[in-house]
Amino acid sequence: MTAALDETLIMTAARLEGATALPHLGVIHASGEDAASFLHGQLTQDIVHLPRGEARLAGYCSPKGRLLATFVVWREADDRIALVCSADLLASTLKRLSMFVLRAKVQLSDVSSQWRVWAWVGEAVRQTAPAQPWALTDFEGGRLIRLPDVAGQARALWVGPSATLAPALQARGPLDEAGWLWLEVQSGIPRITAATVDQFVPQMVNLESVGGVHFKKGCYPGQEVVARSQFRGTIKRRGFLVHGPVALAPGQDIFHSADPAQPSGLVVLAAPDPRGGSAGLVELKLSATEGGTLHAAALDTPALRLSPVPYPLLADV
Repeated sequence: MTAALDETLIMTAARLEGATALPHLGVIHASGEDAASFLHGQLTQDIVHLPRGEARLAGYCSPKGRLLATFVVWREADDRIALVCSADLLASTLKRLSMFVLRAKVQLSDVSSQWRVWAWVGEAVRQTAPAQPWALTDFEGGRLIRLPDVAGQARALWVGPSATLAPALQARGPLDEAGWLWLEVQSGIPRITAATVDQFVPQMVNLESVGGVHFKKGCYPGQEVVARSQFRGTIKRRGFLVHGPVALAPGQDIFHSADPAQPSGLVVLAAPDPRGGSAGLVELKLSATEGGTLHAAALDTPALRLSPVPYPLLADV
């Protein structure tokens, strides 16, 4: 079941327009003739068959199937793959990936100082970017990646050389970064940060339901755990949206009124809500969504309002 869009959500999203740099995101380049095949064997996504002109979501898992990072990934050139992830875990992720290069002809580099990531929101995105989510096009010397709309508002990422600085985006007017983060939360698309590393199997945060897991691509670290979760009906936790008057932060525990002794979930992403209070994408036990009240950090905090994410969940079978 997906959430019905309420008028306040639509009106709030419609007021968010403009562009802003996103310093909390970093960029990795994997270069060399084995770049695609190497990443194909490490990530949850089919990288070998990734076409030009298309970006995809991907996860990087531990052997136990827990997400160490999530990426937006695309083919920058025939022998170069670009990946965008949270900057606060980029160094550790790059170090871990580099351990498995061995004899593969691939070089992994943090290019965040040479490449910038910008957010762009508004009707101009609809007029400029590709119509389909995750399609990309050349724009202003970089790549413009269309993201799924949020409450009818168009969104895109621009990734390009720092020297270019996306002049056309700057001319669109400033976008409040907090507003962008709120839109990201409302999209329901998970992004792993340093606070949530090694906490979730992909299905716990709906990564497979937003296209971030390819179940026929073959082996990668944690693949058996991820596949077993999907095909043996063992998904007991999922991602949901919450809203409340208290501040939320990634990595914060969520408690349920019927089970005060232990957390029932964890905050994945959070942002101030322009309508007041805070919004969060949270991972929860399914049993915690069937009644009672949810609370951030402790049971004596105000109750959170629970909502489903704005896309259908891929059923476990």
